[in-house]
Amino acid sequence: MGCDNQQADMQVDVIISGCGPVGALTGNLLGLLGVRTLLLERDVAPHAEPRAFSCDDEGLRIYQSAGLLEVLQKDMKQTHFAEYVGGSGKRFAELHTGATDFGFGHTPLWFFHQPLLEAGLRDGLRRFPHVELRQGVTFTTVDQRAGGVTVRYRETATGEERTVRARYLLACDGARSSVRKAVGIPMSGKSYGEPWLAVSGTIDGGAPDICRFVCDPKRPAFVATGAVNQLRWEFMLMPGETREHMENPETIAKLIAPYVDPKRVKIERATVYTFHCLSAERWREGNVFLLGDAAHTMPPFMGQGLVSGLRDAANLAWKLKRVLNGQASDALLDTYELERRPHVSDVQQLCVRVGHLFLARNPMVAAARDVMMRTLQKIPRVRRFIQGFEFKQAPLHAKGYYFGGKGAGAKDAQGTYFIQPKVRLESGREVLLDDTLGNDFTVMCRADAPAAELAAARELAESLGGTLVTFSPTAEKANAPSAVEDVTGKLSEWFSRHTADVVVLRPDRFVFGAVKAGRLPELREALGV
Repeated sequence: MGCDNQQADMQVDVIISGCGPVGALTGNLLGLLGVRTLLLERDVAPHAEPRAFSCDDEGLRIYQSAGLLEVLQKDMKQTHFAEYVGGSGKRFAELHTGATDFGFGHTPLWFFHQPLLEAGLRDGLRRFPHVELRQGVTFTTVDQRAGGVTVRYRETATGEERTVRARYLLACDGARSSVRKAVGIPMSGKSYGEPWLAVSGTIDGGAPDICRFVCDPKRPAFVATGAVNQLRWEFMLMPGETREHMENPETIAKLIAPYVDPKRVKIERATVYTFHCLSAERWREGNVFLLGDAAHTMPPFMGQGLVSGLRDAANLAWKLKRVLNGQASDALLDTYELERRPHVSDVQQLCVRVGHLFLARNPMVAAARDVMMRTLQKIPRVRRFIQGFEFKQAPLHAKGYYFGGKGAGAKDAQGTYFIQPKVRLESGREVLLDDTLGNDFTVMCRADAPAAELAAARELAESLGGTLVTFSPTAEKANAPSAVEDVTGKLSEWFSRHTADVVVLRPDRFVFGAVKAGRLPELREALGV
């Protein structure tokens, strides 16, 4: 683990090990915040294989916060409908994802092509002169001394070794993380014994629009139309089937034939894998932090693996910036795992439960499941719960960096993910709310608030280094000249529901606190400004 950290070839604020989607997104977020960042990546070029496949509304909102939504979304495909079918091929459940609105500004199911996504994220890094990506390097050692981290790495092409010194090291280097191993953090959880064959390819003449979970006990499978004319299949291996047999082109052709003519498909990737549901024992070791698959892995049935890593980045990046700038103590960084681990655990458990539904292998159990699901959905509320994707884990934190030290409870606003409705600017243009908030804290209040309240809210925003955003109802002239117009009425409704006059949003769009005007001094004290 040790290395000589007295002489370093380079000094930065943050080192990121790994420049996959999570590492690259973290680099972009830190770049926007002005943090000097070095990314170290083993591979010379972005991965050419389409591995990760899906993204949700929270992921899109995080890309939006990084200023990359437009460039990334142009190569994505919105999925409006998904279905679960039994062994007979008859549907027993469906998700109306195109009509689902959790209030965060985007619909909840999108497919992407990972090589294009990674290329877009890496291009985004070029916006920042204080962010550098070094490719073709191999991590060798890490040493923590004197309140910082020294990393030694080797240039693959030349064999030359270099050292870099930073305040923090972020491990975004995947499930087999070299950094995690170097600092001695074990993983624990469950590895599932059922191997799967993942097949990706493109199709001539356009792909059929499909997103189907085949819950057939004879062979559970998944098939979906992805972005840029992609198709993705997942097939469970049956007892006795080998990797060599399943990855054979003739076997693949037989498996995909029920969905599309194999002669029209160009296979880009076909590999057997086994999924895991694991978590690192701890996500922080001194000044080293684990993110994404380096910290946690999960079953694929809800498409939450990559998105969970994006949430990690959004949670940690702004906290690092505030500590580096002396705006907060190091203790703020302990809230990263405090906030994120319970949500990750809940998502992992949900994925396992959905997997049990999906993977029923006993024909009688599978048939009973199909009948039960169809029967339950005759109840309107149950049908809405399933079709509206309401079983998806809500983004909230029960504990963490929030007013009063606690997060979301039965009636609390703090710890919840704030809504993102459309608002109208003075110019008449309609935008999503986050596009008006900036990259730091936001203080929000009604534009018709008393002058003293507006002044106090503005002063609080300035002391935080953030933005004051005021809003007014549609067709009502605002007292504050820079107010946005609440065209949907959702901001007014949210403030009324939570009986709030002033709301403070963290940079990751979670609610730090929502209070009546009389409690502003308490809120300010809790923020430490």
